[in-house]
Amino acid sequence: MIDKIKEHILKVEAFSSGNPSEIEAFRIEYLGKKGFLNQFFAEFKNVPNDQKKDFGQAINTLKNAANEKVNLLKEAFEGKQEEKGKYGDLTRPSDPIQIGSRHPISIVKNQITEIFANIGFNVSEGPEIEDDWHNFTALNLPEYHPARDMQDTFFIQTDPDILLRTHTSSVQVRYMEENKPPIRTISPGRVFRNEAISARSHCIFHQVEGLYIDKDVSFADLKQTLLYFTKQLFGKSKIRLRPSYFPFTEPSAEVDIYWGLETETDYRITKGTGWLEIMGCGMVDPNVLKNCGIDPTEYSGFAFGMGIERIAMLLYQIGDIRMFYENDVRFLEQFKSAL
Repeated sequence: MIDKIKEHILKVEAFSSGNPSEIEAFRIEYLGKKGFLNQFFAEFKNVPNDQKKDFGQAINTLKNAANEKVNLLKEAFEGKQEEKGKYGDLTRPSDPIQIGSRHPISIVKNQITEIFANIGFNVSEGPEIEDDWHNFTALNLPEYHPARDMQDTFFIQTDPDILLRTHTSSVQVRYMEENKPPIRTISPGRVFRNEAISARSHCIFHQVEGLYIDKDVSFADLKQTLLYFTKQLFGKSKIRLRPSYFPFTEPSAEVDIYWGLETETDYRITKGTGWLEIMGCGMVDPNVLKNCGIDPTEYSGFAFGMGIERIAMLLYQIGDIRMFYENDVRFLEQFKSAL
């Protein structure tokens, strides 16, 4: 009797059909009330005691094989029917397309670009792999100048004169070399510095630097331009400029906006002062103009620069700069509304 059951197991495993009627007939043949399984169960009482264990295991094997075969064939048939219905009906609505998210860095960069475009600034771009002249020397940073230590640089080992740009000021140098005043341009882009990665700093980040060169440009022009920018981006109308030092501008200043002290978060991010530093700026040093082929006795200008990540962290209250580079979909999906 056990050998007979094993023969049926082989028949079940070999059975195949895509016809629903044949699948149903097969199910009834083995799993129906008058099917083989019930017949074998009825014979169980006549099996000798020493064979009952093997006989019972054989029946269970047949039952499981029959159930699995029926389910497998039904799923295959239903899948074909669904696929036919899905692609055969041309009037059926298409599957919804999942909308992607723009990266917060791109969102903020585009906002900054649009604000300055409204007052006549164009966009200039340059290479990320730069030479020493455009990144340092032309910007009033000759070799062995101590201010070079302010920027930990990634140098290309095969050529000490080639490096990854540490700021987008190098783009401004190239633009001044190729264009005559009046010049009004901003230079957004990625920059690199050999810094330890933490919640507040990264070896890769993005900057937007602005440059305005024309006759009789004054520090007052710089201040009014930055005041317009802060009103448009942050909605803040109060700024202050603190004396600072940059090798390529003289005089130089750090720009703070009054963020306020209305919430606990305001106290935390401003350290209880209400003021937040957002960028550096200054009047272009005459030596820089001279290095780029512009007469400093005839023209003057101002420059400014800010980190896009820092601005984005302020606008969206993001506490860790590393989140911008982890490509976590859960983080990026939060910015769908800002496409």
